Amino acid sequence: MVVVGGRCAGAPLATMLAQRGMRVCLLDKARFPSETLSTHVIQPCGVGVLDRIGLLDGILAAGAAPLTRFTFVSDGARMEATVEGGLFEHPSISMRRLVLDRLLVDGAAVAGVDVRTGTRVTGLLWENGRVTGAVAGEKRIAARLVVGADGRGSTVAELAGARKYRLAPQERIFAWAYFEGVEPDGHLRLGSLGDLTYVAGPTDSGLYLAAACPPMKDRESFLADREASYAAALAAWPELSGLLAGTRRSGPVRVMANWHGYFRQPAGPGWVLAGDAGNFKDPSPAQGMADALRQGERLADSIAAGFRVGDLDACLRRWGRWRDKDGREMHWFAADMGAAPKKRPLADQILRDIAADREDTRRFLRMLNHEIRPSRLFTPVRVARAAARVARREPRQLPAMLKEGVREVQKASQRVAQRPPDRVTERLLLALTVIGFVVPNLCVLLFLGEEGLDTGGYFSLWFTSTPSTQLVLDLAIAALAFFAWVLAEVRRAPFARWWVCIPATFLVGLCFGLPLFLWMRERALWKHAPGRA
Repeated sequence: MVVVGGRCAGAPLATMLAQRGMRVCLLDKARFPSETLSTHVIQPCGVGVLDRIGLLDGILAAGAAPLTRFTFVSDGARMEATVEGGLFEHPSISMRRLVLDRLLVDGAAVAGVDVRTGTRVTGLLWENGRVTGAVAGEKRIAARLVVGADGRGSTVAELAGARKYRLAPQERIFAWAYFEGVEPDGHLRLGSLGDLTYVAGPTDSGLYLAAACPPMKDRESFLADREASYAAALAAWPELSGLLAGTRRSGPVRVMANWHGYFRQPAGPGWVLAGDAGNFKDPSPAQGMADALRQGERLADSIAAGFRVGDLDACLRRWGRWRDKDGREMHWFAADMGAAPKKRPLADQILRDIAADREDTRRFLRMLNHEIRPSRLFTPVRVARAAARVARREPRQLPAMLKEGVREVQKASQRVAQRPPDRVTERLLLALTVIGFVVPNLCVLLFLGEEGLDTGGYFSLWFTSTPSTQLVLDLAIAALAFFAWVLAEVRRAPFARWWVCIPATFLVGLCFGLPLFLWMRERALWKHAPGRA
């Protein structure tokens, strides 16, 4: 086994695989300790995974900060909660990746993993369409399975041709820094105020993380003077700025300015993706590390089962379907939570309703912990009740609420259209292409068998009646529209030999040219979308 990437997805997965009796080689281009973007927060479900693989005690001993209080503030609502005994087996924890990732890599080595840091993967080994290992510099490492846990810019994903789907556009940049002198209180604060969102809370070594996230429209001005812009962003939340008053910042203001949300094709013959390599979402609800750990635990079980029953590919496909189902709703919830600022009276009322009910607040925390889906909290009944309250108490907000509803419908339709990769579609289009070639040519051959080589007579029959003339004109207009769409589509997403569909339409018919183009386009999306997305 080769696992590429040694951070919070790859190192724990390598540990779990080694604990299941497998030989594992863990490769990472970085040398640890090493920083990377992170909210630092691991939800209780992820903490439980660390406990089960024997790493939690060492992480806590190294100073990870337990988070036992939670506040979420928006312009129209405030939600407060204390993680009481019995709600979760473990509280959330916060730790800088500079410390955490080193502990995870060391834990993998203790578990018997062959850890090779400072090692960059440059290629994959292939045999008969199947990945059989990895290339790292001059070394070729054979493996029954290669796991890509190498983050958003995954080399394994690019080399394997893993297609992206369910794309969520970048709507914010993330700026964060650490502060010394904040009294540790185990309090995680999330905020959405005006144009800004926030993540703030204690972390290890007595430091306090404060992240402020301006919208993309302010990107250039923020980056032009990040020090002043970051200070102004903190000042815009008086509660946070008051907490930081009199403290000292430790280190520079860090910024992540280029990212987007996505899923990637989860697996293929001899390879699989884990963590951010397979799914990256808006960091606002602090889900990434817990998802990497939860999904990694399930993946380790699937890999072990695949080797045991002798059908690894089938087990990985089942895991991939589970991953997509498990992560889809939270993916879009995170995108909504980090969305660019717009007037949202209905959403604000829904949050006020949840904050006013202790049990609903607990359900909100359970949602963040992946115990319930967002759709079970934000139900149609809850939305209808909130809409009625807005209409009754704030009738002047009705136009804004209607616009909000239209935006939500548009988003829902766009998200439904972003389906995951499906080879069934490609095969169906190929079958229709074959049928579209065979049927009209068979008809032509039947005509020639009956009438001989009479092309003039053949074409004259196209216009012998009004219905047949209508059909010819209908197909001609459809073909022209098809050509216009083809030219626009290949400018947006070019692929090789796309032009073949045009002579195919003239020589055989639209029934051949259209499915041929769609089939070629589907194949191109599978092979080349990671570079385009």
